[in-house]
Amino acid sequence: MAKFYEYELQKAADVLMRHMFNLKPGETIVITADSESDERVVNATASSAFAVGAKPMVIWLPAPQGVGKAADPMLPVEALAGALSHADAWVEFNNQWLLYSTPFEMAFEKNKKLRYICLVGMDVDMMVRVIGRVDAKALSLFQHRVTDITAQAKRMRITTPAGTDLEYEFVPSRKIICDDGDVSTPGVHMLGGQISFFPDSESINGTLVFDGSLVPPCGLLKEPVVMKVDKGRVVEISGGQQAMEFKAWLESFDDPNMFRVAHGCYGFNPGAKLTGNILEDERVWGCTEWGLGYLSAEDGPPDGINAKSHCDGICLNSSVWLDGEQIMDKGAIVHPELKEMAERIKK
Repeated sequence: MAKFYEYELQKAADVLMRHMFNLKPGETIVITADSESDERVVNATASSAFAVGAKPMVIWLPAPQGVGKAADPMLPVEALAGALSHADAWVEFNNQWLLYSTPFEMAFEKNKKLRYICLVGMDVDMMVRVIGRVDAKALSLFQHRVTDITAQAKRMRITTPAGTDLEYEFVPSRKIICDDGDVSTPGVHMLGGQISFFPDSESINGTLVFDGSLVPPCGLLKEPVVMKVDKGRVVEISGGQQAMEFKAWLESFDDPNMFRVAHGCYGFNPGAKLTGNILEDERVWGCTEWGLGYLSAEDGPPDGINAKSHCDGICLNSSVWLDGEQIMDKGAIVHPELKEMAERIKK
């Protein structure tokens, strides 16, 4: 039986506009979507923004055949950047995301007050589960404590049952980003339930295995994609047909920086499940996520990674050690303080 969630969707949209964005009367919010986006989510969000007294502006685009800068040739770059450069807030529902595209970069270069959240590919079911039904306050407290504990560490190791065994060192000057769903301040924000870290690239060594999803180009994985990582670069890819698809996709850019490991993340949204939508997949409880390719200079100073695109892959059921102390075991929190906090969230 189809789930319409009409009432639940409106509640989730109200949470997004009123509590996450803290949208004010008179503010302009741009809602972007493409021809693959869920119209019900867009309309509910615009309705909620209008009810607050804000001025919603909905921009629909044909879905590009690529994401990030790979989408540029199919975008009205100047017009889109112009609208975003004069907005107070921006929620992105595009399925083929604008994140890291040229309009995205132009908007943030010109508009220092812009508040943005990446909700790419959001549909009704997901919005209800990962926003409307989440205890945002309890999740935020848990995430910030995980962030604090991680920030004190010098070294991290991650393993998974699928074969990941990766070690690396942190750079004290690089911030750890806690995305708890608060979009009330200027800048780039993500859906609650993710914590991002940016290790010293040269220190990243070992085996990285994606066994959840890989977007782009594969979506849900039928078999693991195995990578050997040497000094922050993927130097070997093995596995089945999807691994070869991924290798061919990376090589198609003719850009060595597409093989660079850009960042890692914890996934901690209690409503998230593995669906093939990377926005949700990278927040599946107990996973870790890794991005390859583009990285902004803000996140990876001094120059970031100037790559033609970006992809993200999921490592399910992760075990994590910080300076030798285990905090996660196959996706379950085992650190005493964090375990108690996690149990309150997942009730």
